[in-house]
Amino acid sequence: MKCIITDAKEQKYWQEQELDRTEVTDCMHVVNIYPEIAGQQMEGFGGAFTEASTYNYSLLDQDLQREVLEGYFGADGLRYNLARTHIHSCDFALGNYTYIEEGDAELKSFDIAHDKNNMIPMIKAAIAESDTPIHFLASPWSPPAFMKTNNDMNHGGKLKPEYYQTSAAYVVRYIKAYAKEGIRIDAITVQNEPEAVQTWDSCTYTPQEEAAYAADYLVPALRAAGLSDVKVFVWDHNKEAVYDRAKAIFENEQARKCVDGIAVHWYTGDHFEAVAAVRKMYPEKRVYFTEGCVEYSRFADSGEVQKAEMYAHDMIGNFNAGIEAFLDWNLLLDEKGGPNHVGNFCAAPMMCDPHEKKLEKRLSYYYIGHFSRYVRRGAQQILSTRYTDQIETVAFLNPDGERVVILLNRTDNPVTVALREAGVGVSVTMEAHTIRTFLYTE
Repeated sequence: MKCIITDAKEQKYWQEQELDRTEVTDCMHVVNIYPEIAGQQMEGFGGAFTEASTYNYSLLDQDLQREVLEGYFGADGLRYNLARTHIHSCDFALGNYTYIEEGDAELKSFDIAHDKNNMIPMIKAAIAESDTPIHFLASPWSPPAFMKTNNDMNHGGKLKPEYYQTSAAYVVRYIKAYAKEGIRIDAITVQNEPEAVQTWDSCTYTPQEEAAYAADYLVPALRAAGLSDVKVFVWDHNKEAVYDRAKAIFENEQARKCVDGIAVHWYTGDHFEAVAAVRKMYPEKRVYFTEGCVEYSRFADSGEVQKAEMYAHDMIGNFNAGIEAFLDWNLLLDEKGGPNHVGNFCAAPMMCDPHEKKLEKRLSYYYIGHFSRYVRRGAQQILSTRYTDQIETVAFLNPDGERVVILLNRTDNPVTVALREAGVGVSVTMEAHTIRTFLYTE
């Protein structure tokens, strides 16, 4: 059995140990693994190519650019095989922009030239770096201003019903334009955070509006354009309301037939039970985690251990609840946590100072790696049981039969664990504030 350890106090990061599996006689500290009780199939792990991330990347010298690409997409890094990006601007852009001239309802001026400055070059470099296909998900933050009730890309507002068809055609044009650049968009969400009125790019939909737009306009437009294989996700917002939103959207019979899945964020807390409820009531739907970050507006004073443990705790809970994919937010932010065109700064697993030519991998980077480096596309989440809530655990079965078990200790004290499958395993001490990944075969 191989054990991978990260212990920030001891400055151990992905340190490997070989352990011998023997009969486990300790019945008081057991974490059980049951490969025959399988859950969802995993799609993968990734982060977001925001304009902020790609702009920061463009300012680095070649050696640091190489370190970013290898760190996220290389075999010795996080081995990301998913990515998210935004359809024109979001808050982590240099400013509001679209792909058409204002008022062009016929889309005659459609052009993704803006994205060719920074976004597309970095995406292409990542594709070249990865030894597995990267599956891309794209999300809109706001339609062009003239299509909205408030005539503003920011501050909420709604997509005017008379522009539903135009908006759907706009998304189709985006997918086809990216395909011409060699970037295949595999999935889209209808709208990023459709209940949030933000000072940045935002647009609101009721569940009924989102269902009608998806079923009557967006999916038909994709099918008519020969893009029926592009998956469509709804919600793309926080977990606390995901079951209520799914229930309301899928009351629209046509939406339930044509929508592929539900996407969630973490900004209102755990709510793992809500995710599990969606899986139970709508087992045919995919459930992806599409955004999470450590916001400076709420967690500016948190330490690096707390930030990293936020990631691991949420990932463990999400995967046990049935989530199939994990997409972090920005891949690369500067020393301020941006750029962000409204000052909505946050942390990222990699931070840089482009002017000082510095790059830093935060502790959250290494915690994410305990999952993304070892859980392969096509793995199945499997049952694990634990003797105490002082240890958090999730387990997977890779396609080749390898078991992957992640254990997290967020407490201030060491915790003893007897990890076993069919009576055989290892006994270890999980030191305070550490994470371990165990790899073994039957």
